[in-house]
Amino acid sequence: MNKILNWLDDRTGYKLLMHEALNEPIPGGAKWKYVWGSTLTFVFAVQVITGFFLWSAYSPSTMTAWESVYYIQHVMSYGWLVRGIHHFAAQAMMILMGLHFMQVVIAGAYKAPREINFWLGLVLMQVVLGLSLTGYLLPWDQKGYYATKVATNIMGVTPMIGPQLQQIAQGGTSYGHQTLTRFFALHAGVLPATMVAFLALHIYVFRRHGITVSKKDESKPVGTFWPDQVLMDVVACLGVLTTILFFTVWKGAELAGPADPSEAFSAARPEWYFLFLFRFLKFEAVDELGLAFGAIYVPGAIMGVIALMPFIGNWKLGRGFNIGFTLALLGGATYLTVLALREDAADKNYVAAVKAAEFEGHRAAELAREFGIPQAGALSLLKEDALVQGPKLFKRHCSSCHRYNGHDGLEQVPMKEVDENGSKKMVEEVATAADLGNFGSREWVGNLLADYHNVFAPLANAGEKGNRFLSGEMAAWSKENADTLKKPENAEAVKALTEFVVAQSERADFGPYNAALVATGKELFKGGPLAAGSFTASCADCHALKIAGETDLFAEGAGAGYPTLTGYASKSWLKGFVKNPAHDTFYGAEHNLMPSFDSKVSEKELNLLVDWLVGEYYRPKSASH
Repeated sequence: MNKILNWLDDRTGYKLLMHEALNEPIPGGAKWKYVWGSTLTFVFAVQVITGFFLWSAYSPSTMTAWESVYYIQHVMSYGWLVRGIHHFAAQAMMILMGLHFMQVVIAGAYKAPREINFWLGLVLMQVVLGLSLTGYLLPWDQKGYYATKVATNIMGVTPMIGPQLQQIAQGGTSYGHQTLTRFFALHAGVLPATMVAFLALHIYVFRRHGITVSKKDESKPVGTFWPDQVLMDVVACLGVLTTILFFTVWKGAELAGPADPSEAFSAARPEWYFLFLFRFLKFEAVDELGLAFGAIYVPGAIMGVIALMPFIGNWKLGRGFNIGFTLALLGGATYLTVLALREDAADKNYVAAVKAAEFEGHRAAELAREFGIPQAGALSLLKEDALVQGPKLFKRHCSSCHRYNGHDGLEQVPMKEVDENGSKKMVEEVATAADLGNFGSREWVGNLLADYHNVFAPLANAGEKGNRFLSGEMAAWSKENADTLKKPENAEAVKALTEFVVAQSERADFGPYNAALVATGKELFKGGPLAAGSFTASCADCHALKIAGETDLFAEGAGAGYPTLTGYASKSWLKGFVKNPAHDTFYGAEHNLMPSFDSKVSEKELNLLVDWLVGEYYRPKSASH
């Protein structure tokens, strides 16, 4: 073995190289506080290795980026592990960079003759930030798309050259395919190469001047890099790797729904390490001074002070100033980050938007697994999915009047802008029609019979027509027969009548139907006997009904203005109602409050909305609902 090693050393001189690398003198001996630089280098190496595997499966185009990340995450063997390590190593790098910077400032490692190395470290810091920014866009999901768009807009306000910088980064005047390919080139090529070059310079200059030692350690024996410091570095690196693996297994790297430039994303936020700047820009005083002030001038001034630390440190109180400035900076950034997180957590609409983005990511993966990804891309799966599009259409077309289980369909509170004392403010928009969260269900029909006024209570906010609706014939019938409906002896009859009406929809999400109850309810619909008392009028006196599969009308009803119950709450009934609620078979022109949507929504949109309302969309076999 020795012969082989000696032969190798004779040809390469590796022993001298190893000696130079491992026998670096460390005045005062090995210390745990020296490990941060090594852990940073280790994490960068992890990023390079995992990045290579990701690169082998990633396809940078707007039609394939999300799809290839889906492949990595859900199809490629251990792809989720590689991507998770890459993702959380990036987060770890930001924390380690902060710790390393603090250690440098506290130790005064920027002082002569180490000024150049300090500035090289600042360049590396900018490269790491650039890697994080460019990497966030690459999955081409809704979160990354809009967060990075905010960043390029900030770039556009740079004095003198902002628009040109923004166009170079975006690859043109618009944000799209060229932006993605340029960010990929920066993330996988330019920035890593720059990182390697400056890291080599950083280590070279560091080795030239050695470790900065505190005065109390100067009198201690001199140690060497090998083996004590190497052991500490290895332990620290293993600790970092264990933490990264823990988060990879516990949380996993997120993949939100595919980016959709046609739909705004109200919860666009940068990654957590840029949140402090995002929150700083939201201060009213900062906002009034302009985006360039908060995003360019202030950060530029702070970086200027940091770059001048080697000179400031030469003053009598300079070192104390540098440490105080750095602590204040980290404290301020921490405060703003926590403030931003707390405000977001308290913002129901933000939480709902994030939840919706996460749901779309989950849903897109679910649909891709079942149907495969079409040539048009994964976004087309979501565009054709009623479970995704239905709530959006409800929010767009229905939520100004209706609610869906108390929200706008997307679990957000409908808001509107009002003018108050000459200033604009956002207030909650009041519902003026019934909540459709359980429309057509047994609960809905039961409440309609026994508590009609409560079901349609929001109509009181709709003015005179709404109040007229609340004092109409059905409202009066419900009120007059409330006691009869609530009698324990009639409970089974009410249940049967409800079952019969609900069964007219033949909806799968309401089934199975109780045939005996339906048969009893059929008789009650036409005025069949109750166990106690009787109704003031039967359903058939007002509402027409043709039972599914029968050719003749079961009930003729009272004519125009009394909604037909043929197929009540079914897909066809809802489509007809949404298209023209003023039709004689529904409320009629005289009583109707709701506008016609025949010309406001396309047939495709109407189908998606109604399919969602009636629960007709793909469900995985394991899903319970």
